[in-house]
Formats: sequence, C-alpha cells, structure tokens
Amino acid sequence: MISVIMLTYNREKLVSRAIESILAQTYRDFEFLIVDNGSTDRSGQIAEEYAAGDGRIRVIHRERGNIGSGRNAGLDAAKGDSIAFIDDDDWAEPDFLEFLLALLEENGADVAICGAADKSFDEKKVMTAEEALIELMWRKKYNMAFPTKLFRRELMEHLRFPEDGAYDDIALMYRLLAEAETVAYHGLPKYTFYRHEGNNSAWTTNHSLLTPETLEEYLRAYRARTVWLSERFPAGAASFRYFEWSFMISMVEKIDRLGLKDCEPQRKAMERELSAGREEFLRAPELLPFEREWMMEYIKGE
Repeated sequence: MISVIMLTYNREKLVSRAIESILAQTYRDFEFLIVDNGSTDRSGQIAEEYAAGDGRIRVIHRERGNIGSGRNAGLDAAKGDSIAFIDDDDWAEPDFLEFLLALLEENGADVAICGAADKSFDEKKVMTAEEALIELMWRKKYNMAFPTKLFRRELMEHLRFPEDGAYDDIALMYRLLAEAETVAYHGLPKYTFYRHEGNNSAWTTNHSLLTPETLEEYLRAYRARTVWLSERFPAGAASFRYFEWSFMISMVEKIDRLGLKDCEPQRKAMERELSAGREEFLRAPELLPFEREWMMEYIKGE
C-alpha cells in the first residue's frame, strides 16, 4: 500500500482538485492522509466530506503549525510500504502512483521520481545516491519538492521534516536521497505544480517576492547541506561547494538587477563568501559561462 500525504491550509477553492486527482488514480491500493493544518476556512470540512465517501481517506485536524510539523503528523500516521506527497494547490495525473510504483519496483529503487508539467523529459536514469544528489542540485530534471517522488517507507523511518522555518524540503530532501542505494528517474510529466502568488515557493518564479527572511533560511540550509554532504561524500565536496556558491552568485545578481534593497545585508555577506572562494569557484568544472560573467562583474576578490 502507498501512503499519500497532503497538508492543507486555507485552500478551500483549490483543495477539491487535488483530492479528486488522487481519488482518480489507476492504482487503487493507497491510503490518503489529509492533514488540516489549522485551516480557518472550509478546507478541513471539504476533506471530511470526501472522507465520508471514501474509506481510504483519513483526515487529521491539528492546530496551526509550519509545513514540516504538518507533514510529520502525516508521516507518523502513515501505514503504507511507500510514501508519496501532493500539495493542496497542485494535481496529479491519473497514473501518477502507478507510474512511480512501477519505476520503484522495476529498478529495485528506494526512491522513484517522475517529471512534472514544467520539467518534462522522456529520459530514464538509474542513479546512485551521489549521482541523484548532483542531479538534484542542477535542478534541471527535478527539484527539492516532495511531490513527484515516491519513497520506500524504510528510508523515512528515522528522518523527519524540520519543525521550524518555512522551507522544509530544502533541509530534508538531500538527506533522504543520501540514504538511498538506488534512485530511479523517468521524466514523463505525471504531476502539475500550480504556480501562484499564494504559493509558498512563489519567489522562485517571481524573484521580486524574495525577502531577507527567505534568503537567510535558504543560505543557512545550503550551508548545512554543503557541510553534511561533504562529510558523507568527501570525494564530491568540491561539487557541493560549487552548488552553494552558484546559488549565492545568482542571488547577488537578482538583488542587484531587481533593486531588492531589503536584501542588501545578505548580498554583502554573500559577496564576502564568494570573494573568499573566488579562485576555486572560477576553476570549478561545473562553472557556467554566465556565472563567470557575474563573478567578474560583482566579485573582485580579496
């Protein structure tokens, strides 16, 4: 059985579409855990109405907490052999679960990953943990988001989402992939992320929404990621440093181009870090041409 976990908070106009996309799955042996994260609208009531008509749905009502604590409530209640996630403003294709489960089982994998409407590639890969992590950091084929992925339960037995901050995915996804023996990917689009300004990650597609608090959280998470992964996979440490610096120089450019004055303290801190690592970054085999241009424009070296 698959446990599908969905956190909902004040999405009464969208949550039915997400729920119905799971109930329409061609793979039928699942439980659907809907965690009502303290909604003040009808989201929780709508979930209960669906649960009354389908015994696979269980609704968990809880006081308002962050995304991580809500997802943990779902994980703690899950009984399935594997775990999938859907966000309450998105939707899945009818064969989403069937596709991911087949990918998992056919490859003896611990994690299966499909494509999404905005990241679609008819390409298959079977990867080690380190290969999957490098692909994750490129963010071209798949990203940090938990939807589009199916995890064997054993992988998540001792790992939980952080219960502080707003972006739990960037703090946990790399740790999960690092635990995998095998990660299977087939980039056909089986999921749609609905992008809108009320979305928690809206700033990633509209960079003018970036706030100092969001940037600080990302910088802390990426620093922790570099340190943790460099200890776990020492041979890849230089690549992990590159990806952290890559994020920094992209943020420096955006803060400058968009005139995000509130983020100036973070910009100065990133410039100091990039200046200290300037020569190593510029020698990185992964370095992209535009990153070199930005470094030459913004970072003069120590």
